Amino acid sequence: MSNSSNDRIRAEAAFKKVQRAPEGEKVKTEHAAEAQAVRENTSRLRSLRLAKEAGNLEPAVKKKPVARVTGPHAR
Repeated sequence: MSNSSNDRIRAEAAFKKVQRAPEGEKVKTEHAAEAQAVRENTSRLRSLRLAKEAGNLEPAVKKKPVARVTGPHAR
């Protein structure tokens, strides 16, 4: 290849790189927004799960019946 062909190839590669830069920033911004949405949703769901578990544990402890022994073996 001649020197001018190499220069042209390098110039085209540099031009494409410059053109892709704003697109790359756009992708980074979209990715960051999606990641933030996932974190917020995870946090919301975790809070709901913990509240549900706390609600389920409390009545289970309070409602546990005491077994009463009746009949001929009762003390």
